Amino acid sequence: MQIFHVSPLAVLVSAFAQWLLGALWYGYVFRARWKALVGIPEGEKAKNAWFPMVVSFIANLVVSLILAHLIQWSGAVSMQHGLYVGAICWAGFVAPVMITQSIFERRPVKLFAINAAYWLMAMMIGGGILANLNVS
Repeated sequence: MQIFHVSPLAVLVSAFAQWLLGALWYGYVFRARWKALVGIPEGEKAKNAWFPMVVSFIANLVVSLILAHLIQWSGAVSMQHGLYVGAICWAGFVAPVMITQSIFERRPVKLFAINAAYWLMAMMIGGGILANLNVS
């Protein structure tokens, strides 16, 4: 098995872009709807709000690192190809897990849609960035 070397800077940029998208997605764009669907009262302030943000960034780093390896294995070297690899990874690894979990937890379809759309966008943006920066 060939081990690829990925650019730490590319992984960091990808993770930051995914993290920033999440902050905007859940903090502004879908904030009220998402909070209502998960049962968080609108005015409620989170305790230790920094902790989920740090964990989220670390998770985005892991996603970006693995996606960087998949980008290299696929041979993607353009933004368009990176977006495609990100979408394929989402369709094969993220969406099936999320829909299964959502069904068994009896979560609203709208909540699945908000969460799944975030991860689709995050994986595509990450893949596009990583391919465009040539991860090596």
